[in-house]
Order: sequence, then structure tokens, then C-alpha cells
Amino acid sequence: MTDTQTDRRVLLLGIASAMGASCFFSINDSAIKFLSGGYALHQIVLIRSLIGMMVMFAIIAHAGTGLAAFRTRRLGLHLVRGGFVVTSNFCFFLGLAAMPIADAVALFFIAPLLITALSVPMLGEKVGPRRWAAVGVGLLGVVVMLRPGAGLFHPAMLLPLIAALCYAMLHMLTRRMGGTESAVTLTLYVQMTFTAVCILSGLVLGHGAFAGQSDPSLIFLTRAWEWPAAADWPILALVGLASAMGALLITHAYRSCEAALVAPFEYISMPLAIIFGLVIFDEWPDPLAWVGIALICGAGLYTVWRETRANPTAPPLASVPGNLRSSAVGGTEVADDNG
Repeated sequence: MTDTQTDRRVLLLGIASAMGASCFFSINDSAIKFLSGGYALHQIVLIRSLIGMMVMFAIIAHAGTGLAAFRTRRLGLHLVRGGFVVTSNFCFFLGLAAMPIADAVALFFIAPLLITALSVPMLGEKVGPRRWAAVGVGLLGVVVMLRPGAGLFHPAMLLPLIAALCYAMLHMLTRRMGGTESAVTLTLYVQMTFTAVCILSGLVLGHGAFAGQSDPSLIFLTRAWEWPAAADWPILALVGLASAMGALLITHAYRSCEAALVAPFEYISMPLAIIFGLVIFDEWPDPLAWVGIALICGAGLYTVWRETRANPTAPPLASVPGNLRSSAVGGTEVADDNG
């Protein structure tokens, strides 16, 4: 096989891995939204995190690093970073419980634009007028989807935006810590934070003392823990499996191909969210939502492409936020280190 054929095969495999990862992330989102009617969010995420921890320990055992993976001199930053990941996950999934999945995913795709904007004050990066214009277009898309004054606004629509902001802050910390912390260490402390927060949430909310809310997001947050029905165990297992597979595939994609080639293919999450929303939840975006989706995704794609051209040798700041749903294993962190 010639070098050209080998390069082409690696490229196609990388693209296929990115698309496959996006499929698994979309399955993860849909499964969690489906389960939101019967179980507490922190119970679902705890199960997902425990599966992720098992995968992480398997990776550590295979690599032979042992306790070295836990060593760090930046414990405080790890905890802050883990807090951003947990908050972002919780806000996004709480939003899913109360709004169409396509709308939630579209609003979350504002994250690359927020990362671009925050890179100026926090990392001292230079952002040109074209990327600032893309940020403006994306924010216009958010306004269109929120529809202020139209009587259709729901507070839950702010949750994916908060999730995107927390994801952007996570990305800033990852860039600051990536020089001294390995991908495994970064991921391990995220999983420890997830597990601790979910257990604490279960102790405070899991007995159902705060249940009885009327808002779908609050119901999802305050519902009492209960032993899953036999029919739901395969779906819970699917959440953990989809998250793990998505993480592994996206890691391979960013390790084998340039980020400029991989990142745009992650936007397949948007049409998948629309399809799953229609097939599973009987949801279909209205005309204004379509306009907002087009503005946000178009601006995000342009930002990813433009930043990669402006910094061809550096990992792209405005990476696609679909990786966040892989945090049960750590695909975002690995992708950042190798993008």
C-alpha cells in the first residue's frame, strides 16, 4: 500500500470516527432525555460516571501508570475545572428535560463562539474582525431562538446557554493546565468530581423531600432515587456505553487527523438531534428555530474553520462542544491535548 493510500485511509477512518462519536453522543442525549421522565438526573449521571471510572481504571491498568495518574500539584484547579464540567453537564441535561432536543443542542453550539470571545481576556489571544462578526451572528441566532417578547420564552432555554458558558470556561482551564497535566490525570479528576457531586446530590435530594415541583427540569433534579425497572437497565447501560464509545472514537479522530478536518464533522450532531427528536419525542423545530439553528451552526462552523487557518499549528480554541457529552470517559480532554 502506498503512502498516499495509507494517508487517505487514515483520513477516512478519522472522519468516520468523528461521525461515529457524534452518533453516540446523540444517542446519549436522547437516552438521558428519555429517562428524565422516570429517574433523577444525578442518579443517571452517577451510573454513567461509574461506568466511565471503570473504563478509566482499565486504561490506567493497560498503560501501567498506576497511582502516578493521581499525582498533581494543581488540585485546586482540578476541582474548579471539575465543577465547570459537572455544572455544564447538569445544566444541559436539565434543559433537555424541558425543551426539544434539537433546540437544546443548537443553543449549546454557541460554545465555540464563547470560547473565541473569552480567549481574548483570559488567554491573551488575538481575534480578528471576521471571527468577531461570527460571534455576533451566533448571538443573533440565540436571540432568534429565545424569542424575547413573543411569549414563547421558557427559563429552561437558558440552561443550555449556561452549559455552553461553563464548557467555555472548562476549555480555558484545559489550555492553562494542559502543559503540566496529562489527559488521563485531567479526566480522572473530572470523574472523581462527577462521582462526588452525584453522591452528594443523592444524599440531599435522593430521598424526594424536595419533589413535587411543576417544572420538568426541577422534577428531573429533585425526583427521589428508585431502583431502575428491569426494562430500563438496557437504556442506562446504553448511556454509559454510548458515552464511552463516543469518547474513544473522538479521541482516535483527533489523534489521527488535523482538528480542522475533524471538527466540522462533529456538527452531524445537529441533524441527528433533529431526527431523534422527531422519531423518539415527536418534536420538530418551528420556522424561527430553523433560522436560529442555521445562524448558530453556521457561525460555529466558520469560527472553527477560521481559527484553524489563523493558528494552523495550534489546537483550535473553538472546538466543537459535542465532545462534552463524552466527559464520562474524557474524550474532550484527550481531544484538547491532541487536537
